Amino acid sequence: MSDSTPADPVAEAFEAQRERLRAVAHRMLGSHADAEDVVQEAWLRLSRQDVAALHNLDGWLTTVVSRICLDALRARRTRPEASYGDRLPEFVVTVDDGPLPEDDALLADSVGVALLVVLESLRPSERLAFVLHDLFAVPFAEIGQILGKSTDATKMLTSRARRKVRATERPPDAGPEQRAVVQAFLAASRDGDFEGLLRVLDPDVRLAVDTPAGVVVTLGATGVAAGAKLSADAAVRGRAVLVNGLPGVLSWRADGTPLAVLAFTVTHGRITEITAVVDPARLARMDLPAPV
Repeated sequence: MSDSTPADPVAEAFEAQRERLRAVAHRMLGSHADAEDVVQEAWLRLSRQDVAALHNLDGWLTTVVSRICLDALRARRTRPEASYGDRLPEFVVTVDDGPLPEDDALLADSVGVALLVVLESLRPSERLAFVLHDLFAVPFAEIGQILGKSTDATKMLTSRARRKVRATERPPDAGPEQRAVVQAFLAASRDGDFEGLLRVLDPDVRLAVDTPAGVVVTLGATGVAAGAKLSADAAVRGRAVLVNGLPGVLSWRADGTPLAVLAFTVTHGRITEITAVVDPARLARMDLPAPV
């Protein structure tokens, strides 16, 4: 566009809302790629509208994005084979240089693995109501219009979703105690110390590994300890990172390509969950720190 060409006010208004719309869609769907598709669809629908007839463009865009997401969530419920639950939440990986800066703490709270997993457990209407009201301060009346419910019914729906979210304890951010537990686990893995592994693993620990063939889940301390070679490899060839604000490890192959990303949830001094990505295709799409 040349300097003499008038700017498109509709496009400018949409671009001003793009990041917020993307954030709404990401919290709703748990996937950056899906969120981008939703925002693009919203733009296509806006381009077919008589914009002059829209009295509240921001509200209209929020409604459109929310309805597209609601349809996608409902489709997942009817097609379990395509459910997001069959995939792991997306990772934001940063170098672990010590205490979390404030913006990273906020990031961990808003898009962390724990919250995305909890949101996945909500019914589509509950998830929409919680995300829009509690995370983006959309009024109950507007949410009710999207859902086809009264304001009072929407308040009750949001309250129920909020109780479900609060009932699931969000793990603490990566502090010194959490880091120490992870380091003890990695050292025990490297040394083949089975008893040492059991000391830092919760008896009901859950290991989920994203492989090219899908997500493989191992339950229980004995099974996780027996398969701890993956973590041992990461400890030898990797570096400490933060994964959505949680303590983690990133490792590379000899040629510098990523080998694995692991995130650890530590609760009351024991590891309760390990989430790992070893799928090369997914690792290649992630924005990862450079090899050390």
